[in-house]
Amino acid sequence: MPNMRPDKNPMPHQDPKIRSGNFDEVALGYTPELAMDEAKRCLDCKHSPCITKCPVQIQIPAFIQKVAEGDFESAYQIISQDSSLPAVCGRVCPQETQCESVCVRGIKGEPVGIGRLERFVADWHNAHADEAVVPPTSNGHKVAVIGSGPAGLACAGDLAKKGYEVTVFEALHLAGGVLVYGIPEFRLPKSIVQKEVDTLKALGVKIETNMVIGRAITIDELKDEFGFEAVFIGSGAGLPKFMNIPGENLKGVYSANEFLTRINLMQAYRPSADTPIQHGKRVAVVGGGNVAMDAARSARRLGAEVYIVYRRSEAELPARAEEVEHAKDEGIIFKTLTNPISVLGYHNPDNSRDPRNGSVQGIRCVEMELGEPDESGRRRPIVKQNSQFDIELDCVIMALGTSPNPLIKSTTQGLDTEKWGGIIANEDGLTSRDGVYAGGDAVTGAATVILAMGAGKNAAQAIDKALAEKD
Repeated sequence: MPNMRPDKNPMPHQDPKIRSGNFDEVALGYTPELAMDEAKRCLDCKHSPCITKCPVQIQIPAFIQKVAEGDFESAYQIISQDSSLPAVCGRVCPQETQCESVCVRGIKGEPVGIGRLERFVADWHNAHADEAVVPPTSNGHKVAVIGSGPAGLACAGDLAKKGYEVTVFEALHLAGGVLVYGIPEFRLPKSIVQKEVDTLKALGVKIETNMVIGRAITIDELKDEFGFEAVFIGSGAGLPKFMNIPGENLKGVYSANEFLTRINLMQAYRPSADTPIQHGKRVAVVGGGNVAMDAARSARRLGAEVYIVYRRSEAELPARAEEVEHAKDEGIIFKTLTNPISVLGYHNPDNSRDPRNGSVQGIRCVEMELGEPDESGRRRPIVKQNSQFDIELDCVIMALGTSPNPLIKSTTQGLDTEKWGGIIANEDGLTSRDGVYAGGDAVTGAATVILAMGAGKNAAQAIDKALAEKD
């Protein structure tokens, strides 16, 4: 019999007062008993709308049925047929706007906790499975993947399962892309990412780190000199955007990319770090997306009083509701309908060697009100007259979005891009260059992990089809 309770089993969490002082994972995960109880809420709908809404088309009712039966390993095998990163997706995918948004149980109550169940299954497998991964027989084809983020790893994993000899080229010293440098440890432990990477290596995927494509080697050289028959560009969108307001060049102003990369990848929050980060006692994070929440919650863990400064209302915040709730629980102050117009700095003209010279002292803001909807469908923020006010600070983090790095475009002949920098690719990921595919944030601009994975999977299918036709 289905479990007809209207609400989903809550996720166990660290206490906010404790977790705001550490970088340990906030969500603690379901127990087997909670997972089986939640799985029994699934009605196993014949039309399965949740599958249609999943960018990688996981067979959701089938894996949930196995969880309900207590057969967790079979559930994992079902998920892994379509997803190369189940432990990651179960943690960071916005299920509330995807699979769970169309769950029939959500009509008169809460949807089934699909993401929580996916996370449980992947964690259970990683803790209990001891069977070695057997790489498939090589089919003799070589494919290069640029970038080891979610798009690149998904593409590499799908191709490796089909016997392709895949080499992933990563610019940084550690594989994982945005999963490693962008998402904090308290939301996605790096050991989880490393486990997923190790699984791909066991399938035969080679990963070359410290390889900046466009500098160390070009795409043309990969194809013409190194014999790669196809190239997938999954290099993400790592070029930060700024507001172009006075004072953004002051000491203590960061892009969220730099702030999070130094904390997540280089552990700059540790006193013994080789490149310690200057973190303030009063910090403002400008922006309202998931990256802004990650930066704000990281700064809070460094002991700061933290403000989220966002020009629209709370109802328009693009961040996941869960992340906003966690941020509030941890004591972060939300200054919505507020927009900075300048960063204020300290200047002592009588002493050029004063170490405070050129440092952040605060931000000057204006109050906003919402007008008519703009082209995005959200109500346009309008400045209130005579509403200026200052917030005293010593650190400002700009979390305003990112765009693709122009390096690959500038070093690859005949690769068409959008005016804003995104690589132009069709629905299969094929670009204007024969045999060169692209997907994820390098094409769309900053988006979600699961959408990037979906693009990587689509490209892998297209590459496989194209090379099979050659055979």
